Amino acid sequence: MISYKYRAKAADGSAVTGVVEAYDEYEAVASIRQKYPVVESLKPVRSNRRVNIDINEPMWVSDKTLALTANQFYIMLRAGITMSRVIELIAEQTTDKLMKRILTACASDVASGYSLSGSLEKNGKKIPAVFIETVRAGEESGTLENSFRSLEDYYNRSYKTKKKVKSAMTYPILVVIIAIIVIAIVMVVLVPTMTETLQGFGTELPVVTKILIGISNFFASYWYILLIVVGVVGIGLYVYGRTENGKLVYSKIKMNMPVIKNVNRMNAAAQVANTMATLLAAGLPISRILDITSRIVDSKCVGEELNKAVAKVESGHSLYEALRDSVYLPDMLKEMIKVGESSGSLEDTLATMGLYFNEEANAASAAALAMIEPMITIILGLVVGFIVIAIYIPMFQMSAGTRY
Repeated sequence: MISYKYRAKAADGSAVTGVVEAYDEYEAVASIRQKYPVVESLKPVRSNRRVNIDINEPMWVSDKTLALTANQFYIMLRAGITMSRVIELIAEQTTDKLMKRILTACASDVASGYSLSGSLEKNGKKIPAVFIETVRAGEESGTLENSFRSLEDYYNRSYKTKKKVKSAMTYPILVVIIAIIVIAIVMVVLVPTMTETLQGFGTELPVVTKILIGISNFFASYWYILLIVVGVVGIGLYVYGRTENGKLVYSKIKMNMPVIKNVNRMNAAAQVANTMATLLAAGLPISRILDITSRIVDSKCVGEELNKAVAKVESGHSLYEALRDSVYLPDMLKEMIKVGESSGSLEDTLATMGLYFNEEANAASAAALAMIEPMITIILGLVVGFIVIAIYIPMFQMSAGTRY
């Protein structure tokens, strides 16, 4: 509930001021007019209370938490428990602090007669649009239990797919990080020590050794500058990536980058198919489904294509015709959408394609990993080989000179 400060006129023309609590400004005006016929001004009251921020609260609601929450809603609603009580029970049971805070705020709103979807939209800024819109569609059609069942399936699939991709990429990333640390230690600590030893013999050092010494001296002398440069560039790229243009550019790069482009395209196709199937099951119209999917899909360039398709569908085109010119969605998905529309089984077709592209994304991740690991090994081998050769060549030369 929000507190509003108002100024109004009573029936006798006298000015009155006061504060009223309401869900939104429309309800506030309606409440004030029950007493005073004219509302002159209405402003939300800023609370002076400090918001207690829990540093352990997650930044977003995970797919795993959303799947579990949807499952709890489904079970409790089927048991005949009232919505307000269901929200209270789930808020008490959940271990996710962000979800607990959101549901606790929603509980009082729903107990006052407001819809769950509207309350989630107001209090759950970090709840995905798919979740909120599916709940709203279930409320409007009277199939809320089925909507929560669909959401549970959707977020379970999403969680499992992301977990597989993340676990596949953990090993190569860890190897690269460890290698960078080890090489940095060698260049800053070991090489200078070896350099002093080699220069102490007063012999002419090979070119490869001089190059290694120059690189080592540069790192030892300017490491802090390198850190600053890397930090500034990293922050700059991050900030740019948060802009709309940056998101679009980065997504296009990911969709065309060798080795991983197939992974990203399969992931995008799976996300689009699964999301659209879930929203179709909730009873939303195609144009609304495209609009929601365009806003929640991870790839910005795919979202742009879906957003352009909204106008085509609203002008009378079929879903296949609206997506036919899409560059980043696989042809197979577009052709199966055409088949689904022709046969009247679009929802089942999209659900099947979602499962198919989930498997394809997993296979593409495994294939990309199989290519990345040898590349990492070769690059690290070249770096280590260069260091070893640069150190041992002068030693061999001195050893040969000593024998003669």
